Parts: sequence; structure tokens; C-alpha cells
Amino acid sequence: MARSCSCEDFNRSQLLRAGIARAGRGLPSIEPGMPIPAGTGMDRRSFLLRSAGAVLSVYGAAALSPRAFEAGIAEAAAAAPPDQPVLVSIFMEGGWDALSVLAPVKEARYHELRPSLGLAEGAGVPFSEDETLMWHPKAGGLAQLHGEGKVTVFPAIGYDPPDESHFTSRHYWEVGQLDTQTRSGWMGRYLDVAGDPGNPLQGLSLDYSLAPALATAKNPVAAVSSPSDYSFWAYGLDEPIASSALDTFGALGALGAPSPAFAQARAASHATGIIRNQIAPFGEHEGKPGFTSPVAYPASGGEFPRRLAVLAAMLGDEALPIKCVSLSAVGGYDTHSDEANTLATNLGQTVESVVAFQRDLEARKLDDRVIIQLWSEFGRRPQENGSGTDHGAAGVSLLIGSRLKGEMVGEFPGVGKLDVNDNLLNTSDFRAMYAGILGQWFATEAGLVIPGAGTGLAGPSAYGTVPALFS
Repeated sequence: MARSCSCEDFNRSQLLRAGIARAGRGLPSIEPGMPIPAGTGMDRRSFLLRSAGAVLSVYGAAALSPRAFEAGIAEAAAAAPPDQPVLVSIFMEGGWDALSVLAPVKEARYHELRPSLGLAEGAGVPFSEDETLMWHPKAGGLAQLHGEGKVTVFPAIGYDPPDESHFTSRHYWEVGQLDTQTRSGWMGRYLDVAGDPGNPLQGLSLDYSLAPALATAKNPVAAVSSPSDYSFWAYGLDEPIASSALDTFGALGALGAPSPAFAQARAASHATGIIRNQIAPFGEHEGKPGFTSPVAYPASGGEFPRRLAVLAAMLGDEALPIKCVSLSAVGGYDTHSDEANTLATNLGQTVESVVAFQRDLEARKLDDRVIIQLWSEFGRRPQENGSGTDHGAAGVSLLIGSRLKGEMVGEFPGVGKLDVNDNLLNTSDFRAMYAGILGQWFATEAGLVIPGAGTGLAGPSAYGTVPALFS
């Protein structure tokens, strides 16, 4: 993993989000014009306060008791169809360079704009749907999946008018609207429409805080850094006694209580027991993971490959009714300098992990009900600044899955004609992509989630043509 050269605006937004993640401790000052992230002010309950340094927090569940939590998960799991569709949304934080992920190597203007950073023709795999484009050398795994018809590519996706602020543009993508006042995420609103009032696992943020795109208005969602981090222990006890003691504590928590203090203690005990039963099987036991993967995940990339590995195992558990998952990719992509090394490192480690995850899903026969989305807040400027590139407009977004048509959506506009700010023109709107996911994958009327999106079936919408994503 390599560090990107994040600009000051990005650092301030990171600080703001960190403040929001620590619910109840107040927020840093918000600069004028910066939108408040979705999910700000949501009630948070930590059902497990301390376990190997990890916290599982349930958001939007102020009235949810531990017993309701347990029943809600069980009821949602029983009601879920065997082919329950799942979306795994992966954020390429900082604005990844679309013109390096898919480089227009056959355009002379590209090499004029990027005398140092321009990739050489033949360095990577040609993009089969547009002969002017080439996959980055570190994106060979994506090229292979695309050749199998499993990658739908949006080569120049964005919105009008574009905003080059990390914070604002990311907010627009998270909420599915060009509205700085929206406080719920687009996946969160989907879960409000089609989710369950007692199932916080329906929206799972694999991070230390809630992903704003999952912020709901009424239904509960959850955040956990990584289920594989969990290990349970009882003070002064070792195995085999510790497991029996924890089982007993959980059972005692379900009993009645003679006082409010006893009720609170027993509720905490019961909630911890629920989480232990649901998630502990995926944690480590005697230094080994509680699950096996049918494929090998890369050793590099920090938490990202481990989170994907445990997620694949969780999706294979019928007792865990998961619908939407959010996590961040390896490293950062705000490459104002040293882009060649930073992008190659982080892109390579991310792609390796994503390909392993797709192969894992295929081996478990889950690939027909899971799609993966790779997205970033914007692309980079076509002209290099020396060793890096600055904030741009249109970028690249990918959908990965076995049921996708695996076709390019929106032509690549080329770098011969740029917008008024010398940025890449967009040929598709991210809200049209969301509409297609909602209407065609989740079978939910997209307009109920994103105003103006219509049904989400292929055809016209307020955001241009909604693509036919699935065969």
C-alpha cells in the first residue's frame, strides 16, 4: 500500500468524517460550503464495546432492543430468497486516475498532455471494446474478468456541472443527488424502502465508522472494522472454560431483571451473546481464521483482502441477511505527485484482492447474486502537473459480476476535446448507473430512492439513458 499526496481540503474532510464517526463527541467546525455527510446525527448503539480493539455499532436503532435485534436478523434471514441480491460497493478514495486505469494510448494528444505519466502502448492489455484504450499494467485481472463478460465499464462517468472538491463530489456520489443538504445515503434509502426494521446486518459497513452511502432514515444498519478481528475472552479464564462461560453469560442475559440496573447489564450480556453467535464463527481461533477460503487472497493490501475474504464467507451463511456492503479500497488515489508509483501499488493490490473475491464467490456459487461496484469521487485532469495529476471531472467506474452484460456504457470521449476547465467530458451520469442497479438488480423502483430516476429499467430518465446492465 502506498500513501497518496492528499490535498488540504481532503485532509479537512477526513477530519470531519472522523469526528462524525465518534458519535456523541461533537464535530469539528464545518467550513462554509462543505456539505454535512449523510448519517450525521444518527443514533448509534454499540452492541459489542470491546473485542480485540474492534467495535460493532448499530446505527438508527434507538428503539431496537437486543431481543428485537436477534429476532429481526432471524426473521430477515428466514424471509430472504435463496438468490437475495447483494451489492458490494468499493470506494477508490481520493479520485483515481481514469486516464491511467483505461489509458487512451493511441491518442497523440494523450502523450502530449502526459509526456512523463503517459503509459506506453503495449504496456498493458488492450481494451476490447475501444481500440484506443488500454488497461493499466496493474489492472490485468480486470482485463481478464472483462474478457469473460463480467465487467461493465463506465469509461467517462460523472455529472453536470462537475465539482472538483473531494468532499462535495464524494457527498454527491454517496447520497445519489447533487444536493449538499441530503442526509441519507442512496443505499440507505434503498434499505429504507426494501429493508427490514429489525435487521442491522442488511447494510454492513466494513470500516471503523458508518459509510455515508449506507446512512438510512429509519431502518438499522451496522459498521464493523472486520469480523475476522473478533476474539472473545473472559477475564481470568482460558479454554475450554471460557467458551462455556460466555455461552452462559449470553443465556443469562435473556432472563428477566429485578431492577433497571440488572436489566441494563443483562441486556448488554445478551446483545454480546447475539453478536458472538452471529459473527464469532468468522473470527480467529487459536491464531487461525474461523473460516476457509477456496481461493488464496493476496498477502499485501492491509485489511482490504482480509475484509473481502471474511465477507465472502459471511455471504455464504444463510443466517446473515446482508444486502448492501461498503468498504474502501487499498490506499488512496489523490495523486498530485508520485502518481506512477502510488497508483501502480494501490491499484495492483486492490485489483488482486477484488479478483480473488470474485473467484471466491464463484467457487462458493454465490457469484450469480453478488455484484461489485468500484467508484471514485472524480477522475484526474488530463494534463499532468509533473509527477502527478490534479482534480478532474469525469472518471471511470466499474461493475463486476457474473450476471452483468459486461459491456461498455457510454463511449470514451477522447482527450482531443475537453470541457471548459480542460477536463474529460462525461458520457454517462452516475445516477443513471444507480438507477440501473436499483431497478434491474434489486427490482426496486429507482425513483423511490433517487428522484427523477424513473423505474430504473433500461430507457430514458432525468439523468440520461439508464443502461441495460444485465443479460
